[in-house]
Amino acid sequence: MIEKTNSKSNSMLFSSESKWEELIKDKDFVNVFLSDVLEDYILKQRWYGGKSSKLKYVELSEYFRIQQTGEVYFGLILEVNFVEAFYHHYFLPIAFITDKKYAKEGRILPIKLKNQEGYIIDAMHLEAFRKVVYQRISSALPVDKTPVQYHKTEAFSFPKYESSRFMGVEQSNTSIIYNDAFILKFFRRIYADKNPDYEMSRFLSDKKDFKNTPPYLGSMNIIDSENTNITIALMQKLVPNNGDAWEYFLKELQMIFASIDKKKIQFKDLPEIEMFKRRKIVELPPQIVDWLGLNLFNKIQLLAQRTAEMHIALGSEFEETAFTPTRFNGDYTVWLKNRLTYQFQNRLNLTENNLHKLEGNSFKLAQEFLDNKNEIRKRLVNFDWTKLKGERIRIHGDYHLGQILVQNEDFCILDFEGEPESTIRDRKVKQPPLKDVAGLFRSFHYAIYSTIFTHQENYSKTQEELFEYGELLYKYLVSVFLEIYRTKTQEANLSIGYTKERIYLLKYCLLEKAIYELGYELNSRPKWTIIPLKGIANILNS
Repeated sequence: MIEKTNSKSNSMLFSSESKWEELIKDKDFVNVFLSDVLEDYILKQRWYGGKSSKLKYVELSEYFRIQQTGEVYFGLILEVNFVEAFYHHYFLPIAFITDKKYAKEGRILPIKLKNQEGYIIDAMHLEAFRKVVYQRISSALPVDKTPVQYHKTEAFSFPKYESSRFMGVEQSNTSIIYNDAFILKFFRRIYADKNPDYEMSRFLSDKKDFKNTPPYLGSMNIIDSENTNITIALMQKLVPNNGDAWEYFLKELQMIFASIDKKKIQFKDLPEIEMFKRRKIVELPPQIVDWLGLNLFNKIQLLAQRTAEMHIALGSEFEETAFTPTRFNGDYTVWLKNRLTYQFQNRLNLTENNLHKLEGNSFKLAQEFLDNKNEIRKRLVNFDWTKLKGERIRIHGDYHLGQILVQNEDFCILDFEGEPESTIRDRKVKQPPLKDVAGLFRSFHYAIYSTIFTHQENYSKTQEELFEYGELLYKYLVSVFLEIYRTKTQEANLSIGYTKERIYLLKYCLLEKAIYELGYELNSRPKWTIIPLKGIANILNS
């Protein structure tokens, strides 16, 4: 039995005769909690990914106990159903506290249980909960067959718990820093499967000893009512860093564009280069080296090497079927075409509906995009796997400069969850490694245009002239990256295809990525649609 009363503070107070440990079995409480309370609470959370859709109702899909000795918390798997006829699943751990000093930010519901007044809170905000999870992972047995499974890598001994805190502001997940040495990422939106970030991180660092990703230390999983293994949290070593590669390259590019005026560099004096033409640094024209500097090219070389080494590790497995390399075939082609034609039609509709928001070059390029829709669709549909000799492997899937940390003179690759729009199954499909490379190239393109947009008033050249410099700069970055990447993968016998095949796959993947990006820009930053539209035009005109 649950009833609503007014507390002394005049806020709504829920009352139940159930004990906290049994509350989740109280159907009246669950019904009220889901419909009257959680719908409103979820909508306000940064990790909630359904803000662009209309919430219909929330159901309790699963629940499990997270406990140690007398401490009991509940992990809820919430199914959020939308009017648009689809649903998301979210993980929400809850706790009951009676001390009003605690967890003011994470409060969900004031409640009275067995004459004890207190709050149901998001347990992430409670240090006692975070400590329990740390202790359960750090003391995990090698084999855990219970419904809530904790795991730790055998090669590591956790020190005693000292402290825990949130890691800054995040969007889709919640990360906790322990002892200023470890990071535990709780996946808020979850899927009925092992999370790719957990699989990839554990495989790369635990099995392949890949040094340029945060070491895997442990995890928390549940076995649901259908016997599916679901990843709830991933524990890794906290990697000291100097920020991400996106910020690093923005600073470099800002100086490079400033040097156009400083060094009085004329565009007509800069040698052109064919797109995808590989170049060693020693083969670059002196005018280009003088303008861009050796430091940038050295960093691009190193990034290419680390990317190649990641793919070599991912392509070197011959026992675990989830990671064994495979060839292109008809099934993959059907999957790819279905996925991309649906996405392309969505972007066409978005462009038509938002054309009125665009102006200048963005409008012109958007009109070209619409005019060329039949040619683009034909390119997507004419994917011919029979001519491809390279391998498909598990890839990062959402590879860009923001997923790479700068560590003094090195790089560290992280966040292997995959493309946010993709289903969990799609994220695990083996793809050409050049799809990751194309993602990084699109990130280079973004960094160049972002620099122009943000600092244009500091430069004497017009925006059109800066775009010309930027496109040339982009081609040289690509050329130096491809030289090292191709050399390293070839030395390790990772088959990425012959020259024409590599260029074909890069063009295809760049087109796919730019079309994907177009949706985000049209919805969020219409001014920036010129970046993916320019990327699409480059491929069509190359």
